[in-house]
Amino acid sequence: MPTAPDNGLLILHGNRLEDLAETVLAWVAAHPLAPLEEEIFLVQSNGVAEWLKMAIAAAQGICAATRVELPARFIWRAYRAVLGRAAVPAVSALDKLPLTWRLMQLLPELAARPGFEPVAGFLGDGDAARRLQLARRLADLLDQYQVYRSDWLQDWAAGHDRLRNAKGEAPPVPPGQQWQPALWRAALQGLTPAEQGGTRALLHARFLQALNSGAAQPQLPRRIVLFGSNHIPQQTLEALAALGAHCQVLMAVPNPCRYHWADIIDGRELLRAQQRRQPLRGGQDLSLLPLQDLHAHGHPLLAAWGRQGRDFIRQLDAYDDLRLARQRFALPRVDLFDEGPGDSLLTQVQARIRDLVPLAEHPPVALAADDRSIVFHVAHSAQRELEILHDQLLQLLAHPPGGRALNPRDIVVMVPDIERFAPAIRSVFGQHARGSARHIPWGIADQKGRGQQPLLVALEWLLRAPQQRFGLSELHDLLDVPALARRFGLAADDLPTLVAWMAGAGIRWGLDADQRGSLGLGACGDANSGAFGLHRMLLGYATGAPAGTEGFADIEPYAEVAGLSAGLAGVLADLLRVLQAWWRDAAMARTPADWVERLRALLADVFAATDEDNRNLLAALDQSLGAWLQACEAADFSAAVDLAVAREAWLEGLDEPGLTGRFKAGGVTFCTLLPLRAIPFEVLCLLGMNDGDYPRRGSQSDFDLMALPGQARPGDRSRRHDDRQLMLDALLSARCVLYVSWSGRSPRDNQVQPPSVLVSQLQDYLIAGWGPDVIKQRSTEHPLQPFSRRYFEPGAAAQGLVTYASEWRAAHVAPGAAAAAAPAGAQRPARIDLAGLAAFLRNPVKDFFRHRLQVRFDRADDEVGDDEAFASAGLDRWALMDEALRATLRQLDTAPPGPLLRAQVARL
Repeated sequence: MPTAPDNGLLILHGNRLEDLAETVLAWVAAHPLAPLEEEIFLVQSNGVAEWLKMAIAAAQGICAATRVELPARFIWRAYRAVLGRAAVPAVSALDKLPLTWRLMQLLPELAARPGFEPVAGFLGDGDAARRLQLARRLADLLDQYQVYRSDWLQDWAAGHDRLRNAKGEAPPVPPGQQWQPALWRAALQGLTPAEQGGTRALLHARFLQALNSGAAQPQLPRRIVLFGSNHIPQQTLEALAALGAHCQVLMAVPNPCRYHWADIIDGRELLRAQQRRQPLRGGQDLSLLPLQDLHAHGHPLLAAWGRQGRDFIRQLDAYDDLRLARQRFALPRVDLFDEGPGDSLLTQVQARIRDLVPLAEHPPVALAADDRSIVFHVAHSAQRELEILHDQLLQLLAHPPGGRALNPRDIVVMVPDIERFAPAIRSVFGQHARGSARHIPWGIADQKGRGQQPLLVALEWLLRAPQQRFGLSELHDLLDVPALARRFGLAADDLPTLVAWMAGAGIRWGLDADQRGSLGLGACGDANSGAFGLHRMLLGYATGAPAGTEGFADIEPYAEVAGLSAGLAGVLADLLRVLQAWWRDAAMARTPADWVERLRALLADVFAATDEDNRNLLAALDQSLGAWLQACEAADFSAAVDLAVAREAWLEGLDEPGLTGRFKAGGVTFCTLLPLRAIPFEVLCLLGMNDGDYPRRGSQSDFDLMALPGQARPGDRSRRHDDRQLMLDALLSARCVLYVSWSGRSPRDNQVQPPSVLVSQLQDYLIAGWGPDVIKQRSTEHPLQPFSRRYFEPGAAAQGLVTYASEWRAAHVAPGAAAAAAPAGAQRPARIDLAGLAAFLRNPVKDFFRHRLQVRFDRADDEVGDDEAFASAGLDRWALMDEALRATLRQLDTAPPGPLLRAQVARL
């Protein structure tokens, strides 16, 4: 076995994630750990986690004895390993979730104190759901302070209400925000001395002190690999650097540029350091130049988009002793940048970013005539963007660029908001079944389960029981959920029968008279409620009386319930019994412990898993309940809360990000543009890049003190910088094609709508570097409708207008004899009577078609005559009508009367 290298910190830089993974995995394979030791890989997104696991499996044959986890979770485990389990709890009392419930308990009391007027104004009438909303936002803010401004919190705990900044100044907390230090001190006062010593900032300081003391740390892993991150908090970076004295710590960092580029962006004065990892391009120190002159020396896209990555790489320089690391690790290359100028527009852009080539030095490079490595598509809506994308992907899969094989799993489609695009994705990509020539395998990542999965939809409906009417359609929807139907023993084939019985027995809405009374509708009584219909069914089955038989105790029997299917009435009885019990319990306020017990009972009463997905979901729901209870116990929160608070506390836990979600599932991956997901794909598509939609507008809190002027620090996170870094990552992650699409035309009046400012910056850069024709040759404006004749005209494919929709092609090719003889247009009569005008105003489309068809049939009658003449001429009146409709579609496309009419034609 090769001799294991010494402990230390090694930072690998590279502009291609594949090269970083190959080098890291080769080094790991050359220096294996003991048989029962785990390899520790730290990543910050599920996308990188999935990609890395597949890379490990491809390199080693299997991904085993490997732990892939988030850096924050690993650092907390390291705290416990170094400082002892007794000194570090499994969950900090000031973590985001426990802190939320600590603030839930403190806010009512604090709102009455002087200085907390902004808090009292938001809480208003003391609604518990509103208090939970505020507690979550404040807990999130204080959690950010613990990561990025721990010195503030230390000052506040000591009674110094000041805000230290990166320049060494310490101005006081602004008036109107002085309640924040008081809030932090109040949160600390409720903790025991041991818990106060367990705050993140104090634990971090003790952790560093223990590691720097030089004492052996036998509980630490022998090797840690941080892979693919272009941002980690300063605390995490300090911890990993300190661990390098006791472990082998490898950091594989994606870096877009081989040269030192930190000085081309505003804010460089905050990043002064004695050493730099990357060499100066041409030996010129850009830090000596005025900022306004750097456009002639730096790359414009790096300067516009790369601030987040720049800050991280510059922070690494303070810990990067390259000479010592090379001696310890004996690696031939630690700067893994590729070579070559690139043979396509995409690779040339990436190469010029890599080499920090300013626009003034761009060499004139000719592009191939068929180069489509960067393309822009303009549509009229998100639906049209997906329809266009489907055809374009079929074209790429049938004719891959460069002649190399392309699989659906090599394609990723990123959008600003996956929830908004998900229905269009399903309608376009889900309409072609497996086996169809136009089927493309696909999957959606990052979508929240709430509102999507039937079991969760049914559960959330039940958790709003006090406000529900329990209508017939709602009961039908509940019974249509497979997990609920299985719990009550209802087969799918029996559901129509049971629903028909429910409707026939007179069930319309409400569980019973009491439930209706809770909505203020007690005067309606029990008639047409669930209990009313069930009594009719049971009486009809018990008496066997035919329809119209006199009732018993004012109940008319429902005679349809009979025979072997009569057990379905028992299904309804069981369901109504469970719903009535839950409705009564849902109106009561309970402590979190009591709610957890009752909600677990509700899951057991209502759902039974039908497949593996259901089992995983029910397990996740149970785990979320356990996490909520654990957080309340850590916060000493035991007050009674109503169902609305319990519902949000429970279901919100399902939406927490993690590494468990699937990302690459074997087909085209649709996902949200998320930070820290710079993994390579052959084809990378950006949809929905509209002005105003991307970069996304962050909801900045009025009380976020980090956003104050003069308080910015290197490494701070912001939505504005994140989205720009994401655009840069996307540009560098595409290997073959970068596809950009947006709604550039209004579907109402066809007016031009601008793209995202980031798309405009990319286009401006391409024009400045490759000439004005580079955008014209790679941009395609698509028509409003997928059946447009433009897709079927000669030369359409050369313009990027590609469609595989054979159903639309049939409407435009091989016109019949009647269409060939028909005039290009039909004029309306010179005089229109009042009835004709009214008919037109009531339904323009109907009037247009009637007039159009009448003109065509009149012409056919003039040329051919009556029905016998039609037959003798070999023509069919229905064929002529069909051809007339097709001709009308062609005229609508060549001379559109307006978007309203076109939309109605599309619906027809």
